[in-house]
Formats: sequence, C-alpha cells, structure tokens
Amino acid sequence: MSSSKEAKQFARSFSHLLKRAVQFSAHVYMEEVGKSGLTHRQFTVLSAVDSSEGKSQTELVKVTGIDRSTLADLVSRLMAQGYLQRKRSKEDARTNAVRLTPVGKKLLKTAQAGAEDLDRKLLSHFAVADRKMVMECLGHLAGEMDKVDANSPDQTSTKIKLKRKPIV
Repeated sequence: MSSSKEAKQFARSFSHLLKRAVQFSAHVYMEEVGKSGLTHRQFTVLSAVDSSEGKSQTELVKVTGIDRSTLADLVSRLMAQGYLQRKRSKEDARTNAVRLTPVGKKLLKTAQAGAEDLDRKLLSHFAVADRKMVMECLGHLAGEMDKVDANSPDQTSTKIKLKRKPIV
C-alpha cells in the first residue's frame, strides 16, 4: 500500500485520529504543565485528592479512571516525594484516607494555571460554536468508559466488546 493510500486510510479512522489527538494533548501538556515536573497522571491524582480530600484510594480510582494498581503506585511515589500523605480513615480503620501535604498543595497550585491554559489551548483549535459539542462528545465516550469500569470486577483487565458497524 502506498504511503498516500495509508495516510488516507488512517485519516478516516476515528480511533487513530483519537489516538493522535491524545498524543497532541500530551505534547501540549508537557509544554504547559510539564514544567512543574508532574506527569499528567500525577497531576490528575493530586487534583482528585485536592477536590476529594480524605477519600480512599478506591474512591480515587473511581474519580480518576486510573486503574487500582497504577493509582496505588502513583500514590506511593507522590508520598515518597512528599506531596501526599495517607492515614487510616476514621470511618473505616481498614481504609486509608489520602491527603495533600502543604508541599503537594503548593505544587498543585503551580501546575493548575498551566492545566487551565492547556484546556484553553486545546479547545482553541475548534470553532467557538463547536467547543460545546466537542466536550459533549468526549464526555459521552468518558461516560461509556465509566460504565465499563463499573461493570468490571478487575479494572486492570477490562475488555470492551464492540459490534462491528460500518465507519461513517
């Protein structure tokens, strides 16, 4: 297959274009927020802990969509760096509540401005009239993943069954 034909094939593939969009988002993230030293997942965890102060890691898995083992590893690393702390929950002694440390709050505050710029920069590539629709479409796909996660006994081995339909 010629490279021109291959390019056209990929240009019609929704999943390929979505993957490329994620790559572009990661690229822009590194320019805007990466200066803080936080990876996108680390930023997500710190943001989730900030908005859900004292939540368990299980609850953070639900909020972030990050699988249990990856989230546990991220929390451990962020604790080792002094950004998070874990304490036994008062409500359930079997559960750890995760909180930001003062250093973690400061780092998150520094990174948040870049994250807001990131969203603005990414959305600026769409006409103003289309931005709401783009957000609704992405929200719909994220909602579908939430349903998959909710029905998955082990989030690390989620499989999605798709019915083959013609590509529009």
